Amino acid sequence: MIVDDVPANIRVLVNALSVDYEIVAATRGNDVLRLAERAKPALILLDIELPDVDGYSLCQQLRQSPSCGQIPVIFVTARDHEADEVRGLRLGAVDYITKPFSSAIVQARVRTHLELKRYRDLLRNRSDSDGLTGLANRRRFDEYLAQQSATALGAGTSLALIMADVDRFKSYNDRYGHLAGDDCLKRVAQTMREVFGDEGVLVARYGGEEFVCVMPETDRGSAQAAAEACRRRLLEAEIAHEGNPPDGLVSLSLGVAVLESIDKQPAHALCARADRALYQAKMRGRNRVCSQ
Repeated sequence: MIVDDVPANIRVLVNALSVDYEIVAATRGNDVLRLAERAKPALILLDIELPDVDGYSLCQQLRQSPSCGQIPVIFVTARDHEADEVRGLRLGAVDYITKPFSSAIVQARVRTHLELKRYRDLLRNRSDSDGLTGLANRRRFDEYLAQQSATALGAGTSLALIMADVDRFKSYNDRYGHLAGDDCLKRVAQTMREVFGDEGVLVARYGGEEFVCVMPETDRGSAQAAAEACRRRLLEAEIAHEGNPPDGLVSLSLGVAVLESIDKQPAHALCARADRALYQAKMRGRNRVCSQ
């Protein structure tokens, strides 16, 4: 993404970069967050002197955004004082290019920072993933739930949380062995991935045989329907579990909790409600969905 209020400057950068990259351009700072959330650029080239907001403030907004905070920012500006460059780097920019610039230098620095971003993303994905199932791990779940609950409370939208637990999983491990237990968890994870695969929805392994699903802008009825679809889909997979009567199949108990526009509860309270709903599902006979 190129952000500059002078179209001629945008054209120069487009000419230098468009052979290798897709370009999105903005001439007003107030459009950048909205465009970045939609386009998800890999890197932003940002002018400091914009008509509606200065680039320093915009860089701060990007760094603080849950959805844009990891996008690297390079300042491209006519300000060539050392103090300006130091300020930009302290605010979180990864580089600082002064105008007039060499196209070759811009190309080289963009290429370098995109390569660095690929490595950072790879490391982040590994640190955020559960090694067995490939789902998000507990650390990533905690971060995402906090982000999305803050967003929901600020925007007055709903947020659904589903907790799922494999019924009588200890009995499964005792009967079939831990390697089979690992395979079972992988199949449960795949089922949840298929059912809850919408963009913006996070499915994670919460720990052991427990899984969680965070569903932004989802009301109670939709969350319950999705949880029921997941429960049914796993039964349809017909994974044998002789220690789980009456059907002798691997099944899930699920608890649903929803943060609604009138609520002011933090993320941990939503977790507690979903956990209570899951406990109710267990107490009422397992292999069912309950909500709080």
